[in-house]
Amino acid sequence: MSKPCYYHHIDSPLGEILLVANDDRSLSGLYLSGQKHLPAVASHWQATPALAIFAHTQTQLAEYFQGKRHAFDLPIAPQGTDFQQLVWQHLQQIPSGQTRSYGELARSIGQPTAARAVGAANGRNPIAIVIPCHRVIAGNGKLTGYAGGLDRKQWLLKLEAVNCD
Repeated sequence: MSKPCYYHHIDSPLGEILLVANDDRSLSGLYLSGQKHLPAVASHWQATPALAIFAHTQTQLAEYFQGKRHAFDLPIAPQGTDFQQLVWQHLQQIPSGQTRSYGELARSIGQPTAARAVGAANGRNPIAIVIPCHRVIAGNGKLTGYAGGLDRKQWLLKLEAVNCD
């Protein structure tokens, strides 16, 4: 039997967002409409808009989009490999309003030659915005790669008052 999975769609300034939870206590997915690696809602998933974690997420996202929140305080449970988990943990240490290059992120995890692998893990981040993969840019300061689209990445960085090309 499949493990229960709960979901809820919400509207945002970036379009529809799919929220996913594998239990009623922690967020396991936050996906922008049309992004790469967007999961299909499976037949065993349960639409559960009243789930407390979804309400907390929606409230904190609204505060973030209004410029009133710069960090999230949500229980999260992203699913991924040990390497991906390590990268995602380090992404959460990049403060709002700042960026890091893929190379800087690779050095921060103790693997200075793993910039491409860091980029791949960044692109597989299942909890966009909350785990701020949009804060990672190319070493030359240019915007590159974002599963949700470069226009959304630029919008998020502008919201956080980051100057970027």
